[in-house]
Amino acid sequence: MATITLRGNEIHTSGDLPAVGSNSPDFTLTNAGLQDVSLAAYAGKRKVLNIFPSVDTPVCASSVRAFNAKAAGKEDVVVLNISADLPFAMKRFCAAEGLEGVESLSSFRSGFAKEFGLEIVDGPLAGLCSRAVIVLDADNKVVHVEQVPEIGQEPNYETALASL
Repeated sequence: MATITLRGNEIHTSGDLPAVGSNSPDFTLTNAGLQDVSLAAYAGKRKVLNIFPSVDTPVCASSVRAFNAKAAGKEDVVVLNISADLPFAMKRFCAAEGLEGVESLSSFRSGFAKEFGLEIVDGPLAGLCSRAVIVLDADNKVVHVEQVPEIGQEPNYETALASL
């Protein structure tokens, strides 16, 4: 269990993120077209899992824009933006922002957050994903993890992308 904060108030997650050097747990999430997508769909690509509570908050929205801009043009890299938001909300956000080719995935009908140890278990955001970044190599080995300590803080984009 990790201890993080929300506006300075202590909250907790369901466990710990996968360890660097370990193989990523498999997952199945739902895309904007309401189709189930598994980790295998991104075989052979390096993956940035940009995980956050809700795209309808300013910091979460910033992380989607920033990771996608900073990773654009990197060969064989895909940014997976993951939250418990319904696929409709993610689709609306990307359309309003003019973001094309953004991979938005919803954990709303999966155990993803709990299996990855990042489900918030108490406080006002209980049940949502914490803000975290997990980078996987082309073989789904974990090469970088960051459990952002304060929900209102942006992740360290440069460190995450440098691990690719």
